[in-house]
Amino acid sequence: MNRDGFGPSGTSITIVAVEAAVAISSERSAHRTIAELRPGRRFEGRYACVRKDRLVARNGGTYLAIELRDRTGTLPARVFREADRIGLRFSSGDAVHARGKLDRYRGELVAELDDVQAIEPGGFDPAEFLPAAYRSADELEGFLEHLAREVHDPALRGLVDRLLLSGPSAEPFCRAPCTRGGHHAYLGGLLEHTVSVGTLVGELCQLHPRLDSDLLMAAALLHDVGKTREFTYGAEFGISDEGRLVGHLAIGAQMIGGSARGLPESRRLELLHCVLSHHGPDSGPGGGRAGAGSTRGFASAEALALYRLNALDASVKGALEHGLR
Repeated sequence: MNRDGFGPSGTSITIVAVEAAVAISSERSAHRTIAELRPGRRFEGRYACVRKDRLVARNGGTYLAIELRDRTGTLPARVFREADRIGLRFSSGDAVHARGKLDRYRGELVAELDDVQAIEPGGFDPAEFLPAAYRSADELEGFLEHLAREVHDPALRGLVDRLLLSGPSAEPFCRAPCTRGGHHAYLGGLLEHTVSVGTLVGELCQLHPRLDSDLLMAAALLHDVGKTREFTYGAEFGISDEGRLVGHLAIGAQMIGGSARGLPESRRLELLHCVLSHHGPDSGPGGGRAGAGSTRGFASAEALALYRLNALDASVKGALEHGLR
């Protein structure tokens, strides 16, 4: 029988044999997510290469140690045969097409790769490789709309609507991560974090009715709006030039200032103070005047409240994601 699964010329083969050959071929060529991979089987698929190291084995030969990732998980991999030649085809941070065989080593699933090829930019959807929120995006967007309705001041509500619900930043806001490697570091993470902080605002305002609930809720929903322009999307999350050189606090202040039509000047300044101070007293206009445990450095109780609630959600989420129990 030849390599295609057919007998010599003039020899017929059974339908069962044909079906078996097709099944084997399909299994070998199927693109599988990392969560679907099983030891002892061959596989191929599209993944992000998040680490690539050229190492020297004990026998003096070189090999590649690689970490592959998709939205379902990560997979350590090795290239032993023709490692230097194959290594020229891709770099860490590339989206790649990889083919090989799976095995277990010290209880861990590991791939030995026969071939790796970079996928050209534009030839893939970043959502194939980037982690995403477990919660439903539709559910989170519904919560965001509900929280926006809790802003009863018409000018503040209009600003929230323009930036988060209907304007050009609305779609990027629902897509962005909150960080690249800290808390909420996945597609939809910014939306999830914002909804969490807004929910905490609602509870806090019930306990402390003297707080300006409209100002605090609007600030909570807009505090990270600058992150819609901070990230880039490929096989991994990156930082835009604007994000690297300006940062999301200043970007957010620019976005709020450019959309704040109809908002009285005093209200605009109160809102900007909350947004610019939400990383703590050192980040705002009064930075450096007091430690994080003091109310000094904040010009309003609302700014202090936003700082505390933002830090609470970020730190608790970070602890849960990184295994602290």
